[in-house]
Amino acid sequence: MKRVLLVLLLLTGGWAWYERQALMDFPGILSAYSAKEYCSCRYVMGFDSQYCQGYVQQYLPLSRLDEDLQQRLISAAGLGVENRAQWLGPREGCRLLP
Repeated sequence: MKRVLLVLLLLTGGWAWYERQALMDFPGILSAYSAKEYCSCRYVMGFDSQYCQGYVQQYLPLSRLDEDLQQRLISAAGLGVENRAQWLGPREGCRLLP
């Protein structure tokens, strides 16, 4: 039984090492997706904020989702990473900010 657990542990460690870049990138995906999709939902598609909050809801919850109506700027934070998206205009739509 101990050998089986040791083999499973080694395989899991090997897999984690092989996928290390994807695992490091994952926390930023949640907030980037949410900021960009919420921005598009609100300013490109024109839906209300309550609908768009449900539209971007994920299995992993965001710690924060803020909207600056004046600048049309969306800030989303989740898994310790924050991303922002801003509406640029009717032809450009929304863009993630650096």
